[in-house]
Amino acid sequence: MIDFVKDFVLELFATLRDVLPILVVIVFFQLVVLKQPIPHLKKVILGGVYVVIGLALFLMGLEKALFPIGKIMATQLSDPEFLGTSLGGPSDWRSYYWIYIFSALIGFSTTIAEPSLIAVAIKADEVSAGTISQGGLRVTVALGVAFALALGTFRIVTGTSLFVYIMAGYILVIIQTFFAPKNLIALAYDSGGVTTSTVTVPIVAALGLGLSSTVPGRNPAIDGFGLIAFASLFPIITVLGYAQIMELKTRLFKIKIKRDEI
Repeated sequence: MIDFVKDFVLELFATLRDVLPILVVIVFFQLVVLKQPIPHLKKVILGGVYVVIGLALFLMGLEKALFPIGKIMATQLSDPEFLGTSLGGPSDWRSYYWIYIFSALIGFSTTIAEPSLIAVAIKADEVSAGTISQGGLRVTVALGVAFALALGTFRIVTGTSLFVYIMAGYILVIIQTFFAPKNLIALAYDSGGVTTSTVTVPIVAALGLGLSSTVPGRNPAIDGFGLIAFASLFPIITVLGYAQIMELKTRLFKIKIKRDEI
C-alpha cells in the first residue's frame, strides 16, 4: 500500500508538470490577450483537479496493468511450446493465427474505448446533425484498427518490410481521397490520428515488442515497432470506404425514387 501511494504521488507530480504548460497558455491568453475573466472559475479549477488526478491514475493503470498484459499475451501466444514448434527454429506464419485473432480483437476493443475517438465521434455527430452517428464512426474506425493490427503482426511474423505496407496503404488513401465525399475527408484523416492515443498505444507497443522478441529471427528494435503506424493508417482507409459506400447507397436510393416516380 505504501509503495502504491508513493508511486501515485510521483505520477501525480509528473502529470501536473505535464499539464502545467497547457494551463499557463490558456490562462495567459484568457487574461493577457483576451483580457477576460475566466468564466465559472470554481468549476474550471475543480475540473482541472479531476483531470490531473484521473490522468495520474490512468497512467499508473497503463504502467501496472495494460502494458504488461500486452507483452505477456504476445509472448505466451507466440511461445514455441504453445505453437508446437522447436525452440529457436523457423515457424510457418500460419502457426501464429491466435496472434492475428488476438491482435484484431484487442485492436477493436481498445479503439472502442479510446477517449479521444469518443470525443471526435460526439462532435462529428453534433456538427453533422446525426448524419454521422457516434456508434457508426467508432465501429468503422475500430474495424480499421483491428485489421491493421492483424496485418501488422503478420508483417512481424513474416519479417517483410514495413515500408511496403505503408506505401501501399497511403497510395490507396490518396486514390480514395479523390472519390470520397469532401465533407468526410478531413474527419477520416483525423480518425487515423485519434486512434493512437492513451489506451491503444501502450498495448499496441507492448504487443509488437513482445511478439518480435519471441519470434525466431526477429529484432525488437527493428521489427517491434511499426504497429502504431498501421493503427494510424488503416482507420483512414475504412472511414473513407464507409463514406464512399454511404454515398453510393444514397445515389442508388435517389435513382430508385426517380424510377418509382416514373
